[in-house]
Amino acid sequence: MDLTITERVVEGVLVMDLAGTITLGESANYLRGHLKEALAEGDAQLVLDFSRVTYVDSAGLGALVACCTTARNGGGTVKLAHLNQQFRELLQITKLYTVFDVHDDEAKAISSFEKAAGA
Repeated sequence: MDLTITERVVEGVLVMDLAGTITLGESANYLRGHLKEALAEGDAQLVLDFSRVTYVDSAGLGALVACCTTARNGGGTVKLAHLNQQFRELLQITKLYTVFDVHDDEAKAISSFEKAAGA
């Protein structure tokens, strides 16, 4: 498989560190299943750290859209951090940058949960 996911909790937020590629087939399905499992376990605040992701294709993007939709429908939130230039451009081209809450780094993504709760 071309994707690995490790999890850790930072300030009550589940951070998933992604490494590799997210493409059609096994890696997109693995990501979708992993996120759905976390959401089912009650992890409503998730940050996906893309700092070690080298490539995302349309199937990977579809898996992310599905997971964000599932999270929102269940009262949760998925935020993205450390996107590379290729993935940022993909979000702009597909007009999906309005769907995702994107942050430059993990710390900003985590602190945005605190700001939202205080608002």
